[in-house]
Amino acid sequence: MTKLFVRWFRRNFSNPQAIILTLLLVFIFLAIWLVGPIIMPVLVALVIAYLLDWAVSALHRKGLPRIPAVIFVFLCFCTVSLTILIGIIPLAGQQLETLFQDLPTMIAQIKKLLLTLPDKYPEFITRESLEALVQQLGGNVNNIGDVLVSFSLASFKNIVSLLIYMILVPLLVFFFLKDKEKILSWFLRWLPSERELSTRVWVEVDGQIGAYARGKVVEIFIVGIVSYISFIVFDLNYALLLGVLVGFSVLIPYVGATLVTIPVALVGLIQWGPNDTFLYLMITYLIIQALDGNVLVPLLFSEANNLHPVAIIAAVLFFGGIWGFWGVFFAIPLATLVVAVLEALDSAKVSPTGLEAD
Repeated sequence: MTKLFVRWFRRNFSNPQAIILTLLLVFIFLAIWLVGPIIMPVLVALVIAYLLDWAVSALHRKGLPRIPAVIFVFLCFCTVSLTILIGIIPLAGQQLETLFQDLPTMIAQIKKLLLTLPDKYPEFITRESLEALVQQLGGNVNNIGDVLVSFSLASFKNIVSLLIYMILVPLLVFFFLKDKEKILSWFLRWLPSERELSTRVWVEVDGQIGAYARGKVVEIFIVGIVSYISFIVFDLNYALLLGVLVGFSVLIPYVGATLVTIPVALVGLIQWGPNDTFLYLMITYLIIQALDGNVLVPLLFSEANNLHPVAIIAAVLFFGGIWGFWGVFFAIPLATLVVAVLEALDSAKVSPTGLEAD
């Protein structure tokens, strides 16, 4: 058994470059996993600065000095952030509070609608099974008050964290953009000099990660805004809240759109019943999802690696379980990074003579 392991290790890690790459990845992963919650504002600022740096670099290539470019991009970021923080989040919060208040009435309407099903479809559902389902639904309603109390207690901690993020994150983003070269030079000074393989992997995935992340932000805004406008046209209740949910649903491929369909359909069904307006709403929603999947996604992510759906879902579950929102956001780029690392390690097994190292 020991000999097999030694032979496997020599075959895959005979190249010092492969060992350096593996150690760097393990160190970064453990550092984020162990101290990530403590330095989360720094990591969030680093991600935001990474996403904004392409705009700074584009302005710099157009002839604008870097410092003015940084100031301009930073002011635009602050403007958009304040618009979301002051304009969108309070309205979505108010609609969420209204939704909580209307839940008992909405559930009563759902019960009333369900009780009519045995008469319309007696061959598919019996009154006894439906009454058991309604009783279970009624028992869950009694727990809404407890959920609201716990939500209110947790929101106090979230407000404190939000204040910290509002002060520290923009400040860190500005300095990450302004002193990018200095920070990179200091960081690279501590890395081994023989890191050509690691540099090659980073160069390979850097463009894809940046393009994917920026494209995903654009997709969230486009899908969310178009959905919100459509819901406003139909005069759907909780239009802003549902529009935000639809926008963020694109973060989870294949699953997000399906999950968000449920609240959209329920709100429309309770508001209008199974009539023509509800049918037109669902057709419009399905058209938005179809355009997103067949037009917007290929347009925004034409250069992204084609990963198998199983790999994408596994990456979302794995990285989302470890790093939450940011893990879901960067699940596909991280999966691309894993593929690039595996390919680099495989190529590192080949010696300069073209023979596999033993």
